[in-house]
Amino acid sequence: MIVGIGIDLIEVERVMEKINKSEGFREKVFSAHEISFCESKANKAENYAARFAAKEAFLKATGLGLGLSHELAEIEVKNNRSGQPMLVLNGSSKEKSSQHNWNKIHVSISHLQSMACAIVIIEQ
Repeated sequence: MIVGIGIDLIEVERVMEKINKSEGFREKVFSAHEISFCESKANKAENYAARFAAKEAFLKATGLGLGLSHELAEIEVKNNRSGQPMLVLNGSSKEKSSQHNWNKIHVSISHLQSMACAIVIIEQ
């Protein structure tokens, strides 16, 4: 049963401005794995923005918003062996997932030079 759907669209430049201007923003929002992944890409700004959009879409899908977790780095975007994105929850986000019986989380991300978007569907 679907318990939530979330979508987010964000400007790539906006995310990079925050990363470049706000000390500690990148480490607060992105996991070490995500930072390593994005920094290894030629289009790192687009990859950061797509991951940020996925985190926001997930929070919208939960219906709890930032009440779920103030640690966005706990909501991690990884890729499976075939390259498909997936969300991995850690810390309090993982605990909330167990409490609410969120058994399956689907995520799709896309990005262009100027925009990034993500959609998340949560199933029970």
